[in-house]
Amino acid sequence: MRIFFSLILLLAVQLSEAQETINQSLLINSNLTKNANAVVRLDKMNIHISSKTKMNIKHKRIVTVLNKYGSNATHTFRGYDLDSRLISMQALVFNQFGKQIDKFKEKDFKDVSAVDGSTLYSDSRIKYLEYTPIAYPYTVEFTYEYTTSNTGELLPIWYFLDEFYLSTEKSSITFTYDEESFKPEVREVNLKGLDVKKDITKGKIAYTVKNIPALKKESLSPAFFKISPQLQIRPVNFTYGGYDASINTWQDLGKWMYSNLLVDRDKLPEPTINTIKLLTKEAKSDIEKAKIVYKYVQDNTRYISVQVGIGGMQPISAIDVDRVKYGDCKGLSNYTMALLQAVGVKAYYTHVEAGSYKESFKKDFASLAEGNHVILAVESNGRYYWIDCTSQIHPFGFLGDFTDGRMVHVIKPNGGELVQTDSYINEDNYQKTEALITLANNGAIAADVIITTKGIQYDDRFSIERKPFDDIKKHYKSYWRYINNLTLGDYNFLNNRDSIVFTEKVSLEAANYASVSGDRLLFRVNALNRNNVVPDRYRNRKLPLEIQRGYLDEDEFNILLPNSFKVEAMPNNTLIENEFGMYSVSYKLSEDLKNVEYKRKLLIKEGYYPKEKYKDYRDFRKKVSLTDNAKVVLVKK
Repeated sequence: MRIFFSLILLLAVQLSEAQETINQSLLINSNLTKNANAVVRLDKMNIHISSKTKMNIKHKRIVTVLNKYGSNATHTFRGYDLDSRLISMQALVFNQFGKQIDKFKEKDFKDVSAVDGSTLYSDSRIKYLEYTPIAYPYTVEFTYEYTTSNTGELLPIWYFLDEFYLSTEKSSITFTYDEESFKPEVREVNLKGLDVKKDITKGKIAYTVKNIPALKKESLSPAFFKISPQLQIRPVNFTYGGYDASINTWQDLGKWMYSNLLVDRDKLPEPTINTIKLLTKEAKSDIEKAKIVYKYVQDNTRYISVQVGIGGMQPISAIDVDRVKYGDCKGLSNYTMALLQAVGVKAYYTHVEAGSYKESFKKDFASLAEGNHVILAVESNGRYYWIDCTSQIHPFGFLGDFTDGRMVHVIKPNGGELVQTDSYINEDNYQKTEALITLANNGAIAADVIITTKGIQYDDRFSIERKPFDDIKKHYKSYWRYINNLTLGDYNFLNNRDSIVFTEKVSLEAANYASVSGDRLLFRVNALNRNNVVPDRYRNRKLPLEIQRGYLDEDEFNILLPNSFKVEAMPNNTLIENEFGMYSVSYKLSEDLKNVEYKRKLLIKEGYYPKEKYKDYRDFRKKVSLTDNAKVVLVKK
């Protein structure tokens, strides 16, 4: 008996010592502190699914914060709603020696709405801890437990490494389930070469990964989610918002969503139906009708976030949007769909993962958690026209860089399908700059400029037409920031919403643009679209190179030379072609020697390349920058 109690005591001491070790920061392996703002000492989650309507989650996260940039890594927050109940929550803070210096109970956490002030109402709330450290490093141990009836709320991704400049000492996730039908589908991503331990037995799936060093963000590296070690997780048989689901394919998921989220929410009041029919009665095609309906929605509604309904996923009804004249992406898309149906145009509610970085749904991994935005697919002549019903300024059929070029989930009564939205590839993202530039004897310039843009370059520029004069002036001074003493003159904008082309006509002046050197003027010919950015240099690059969006710029400038000067020297014409794109520049002196014609073309192609290609790409962009800054030398006659 004495031996038994001695063993128990020894085990308790060992556990205590292990806990003290994990909460102090002096002995962290240097491989984990290199390039790190914080070290995740332990990230442990246990998920138990006891029935189709009951799931329990316990989470412990211990993080050593090394400097002020690592404070957000503690993740001391937890959301909840009507279907998810917090059981407990606590945070402990330790100094660098592992001594506890603070303790926070659930009542010490702030309790606020989980969505921003633009949301009218929401079921979702969040409890979070605000902590101001007295010294670095320090360690936070954060634990919580909650239970939910939404077993479809299963964690969609478990990141073993959360973000750049953050390392992981130990990360583990365990699923236990009382019936085999509750077993989630789990997919491994980017785990090759890591210290991974798996325990997959009946009723259990467990993964543990140890000692992942921090990744340093590099210029033009892929988005973190593409390179991070992770598990992608989806429930198969679950309950969400009180509705049972059994999902194996995107068609299954689309049918479930239509039946439970959308059905009977497309009713409209008779006066509104009569109004929209009257507006479209002269339209000669479905697309012409759709453009009129889209304009009607843009002119008569506004966006405001609404996070209620089944887990915040169900749109408010079309009749309610019509009454209050506002809605979120879900409500406005459903409302527009109802208006289109009223005039005989097919349109489908569509889930998308929106953001400037293209992120597609996974073809063979149908998950309710996919998607953070809703758009509309208007069907006509065997193709889809895409519209974002939250935008009051975008033309019909133009998505811009928020939802372009990615696989989305189109939801129909008989099921869902994955479809790729319109892509704006390379030359589609077009800009042409034409200019008549007059160079004076004293080095001043005056220019009349026309800039025409299409594709994503249109998306980058067309909103300027809605800005006040002071903001327009700031825009051009920033755009031509390498031109000192810039004075903006007249300007005019033309936004062709049918062809989706934006045209800017701008006049400008700048004193002392050319450098005076004795009897000479040194003049950078590319005054209006100069590329001065060269990607960072790395002696030992770690990450792949991704050019997410290609583009094509064409420039044609006619430079009128001062009468008292002549050309003494001009740069050579240049042509570079490679896997990344093409760059060409030409200079031509007129027969009467009074003007120089400058033509330039720069094509950058989108692509994903191994890290070994980065130096070649950087060299290419360096040559572009050097040539863009080349000078013509003028000398007095």
